[in-house]
Amino acid sequence: MKTICKLILSTVFITSCTTKTEYIPIEGKWIKGTQTEQLKTIENQFRGFDKTMVEVGYRYQELYWGGQDENWEYANYQLEKIEKTIKLGLQRRPKRAQSATHFLEYVIPEVNKAIQAEDKQRFNTNIEMMRTNCTNCHIAERVPTFTVRIPTHRQSPIGN
Repeated sequence: MKTICKLILSTVFITSCTTKTEYIPIEGKWIKGTQTEQLKTIENQFRGFDKTMVEVGYRYQELYWGGQDENWEYANYQLEKIEKTIKLGLQRRPKRAQSATHFLEYVIPEVNKAIQAEDKQRFNTNIEMMRTNCTNCHIAERVPTFTVRIPTHRQSPIGN
């Protein structure tokens, strides 16, 4: 009798460990479908590197004006956000990593050196180097070539 009870308990235990729980889809107001379809919808919303470049472009302008105002803390903040934005963009589009490596390992650190030194002349030299490297990256990636310019007008109300 003990053997039969042990056998029954063992069977119950084993089957309870292997039973799958039923998947219940959770849908939001606009994200519908299976979990795979929902994930695809979210990925499409984040898109590729184009969204990254929109943010980098905005922050590049703010970085520039931070340096012109000698607001080094603000310039540093913008440079950090540019670096983070590019790294996050590379998670979505790792094929862009080869072109971004030089930018992340050389360009950003050089601009950072000027910011840390609080040297406006050096900053202006390095922001020009950054501008040139932006254009070169676009060429290397065979995406539409945009002429990256030094900003002439502020788009943000933030200033010194």
